[in-house]
Amino acid sequence: MAAQNRRIGDQPWVRRSLIGLALSITLIMLVIPVVVIFTQALSTGWSAFAGNVLDEYTLDAIGLTLFVAALTVPLNLVFGTALAWSVTRFRFPGRKLLITLIDIPFAVSPVVAGLLYLLLYGRNGWLGSWLSNYDVQLMFSWPGIVMVTVFVTCPFVARELIPLMQQQGSEEEEAGVVLGASGWRIFRKITLPNIKWALIYGVVLTNARAVGEFGAVSVVSGNVRGETNTLPLHVELLYQDYNIVGAFASASLLAGIAILTLIAKAFVEWRQSRAEHATPEEGGA
Repeated sequence: MAAQNRRIGDQPWVRRSLIGLALSITLIMLVIPVVVIFTQALSTGWSAFAGNVLDEYTLDAIGLTLFVAALTVPLNLVFGTALAWSVTRFRFPGRKLLITLIDIPFAVSPVVAGLLYLLLYGRNGWLGSWLSNYDVQLMFSWPGIVMVTVFVTCPFVARELIPLMQQQGSEEEEAGVVLGASGWRIFRKITLPNIKWALIYGVVLTNARAVGEFGAVSVVSGNVRGETNTLPLHVELLYQDYNIVGAFASASLLAGIAILTLIAKAFVEWRQSRAEHATPEEGGA
């Protein structure tokens, strides 16, 4: 009877093989490349590493990258929250289409997205030629970088919030309306506490993608050192200049940001899991 109920993978050799395969792939594809980045970055010593990181163009690239992320994250925070609220709390024509359109940045290559923005807002584009009459330049400057970064990262917050808000329902918010609470008070006292960890999780993912975005930014930035050169683009330029150590030093900064992002992501998941387990216990009490 026990043999009949045995599931695939219950055999010890199958379980060990699958675990070993998963660990091997993780080690080869993820862990070793990260270790190589830091090893190569420090191959000529800490002083050379500090010199590469504190280089004028590297600091400019870091500043622009953080500036773009600082603009992208709040914009997507507001957009994603408003979008999730709209599609989960209201019924209107085109609602399902809007939910589908959210995933367009996931389906479109970042390079294609950058090219579309360039064709639309470039100096010879449909809107770019009109904007140039007012001396407004979006492409090959930081506004264009922010625009394409917002495009490629816009689904993250909304996609984290929509399933959670659909699962929670709107009963508590409707009760707040009956009691006479304003819309802002309902959001601040009821909705926000319920979605805060999913919201933070979406923000973490948005920040990680914004900092590391390469394809779309490379199309619309012009890749000018000290002007429109973000950190991922700076790594490419250093590698093309055969400054291998400098390229790995800049890449190590991106890897460090990625590691911090994973730590923040793990913390948010842990807190969210604790909150989900605490809710049934409180309900049972």
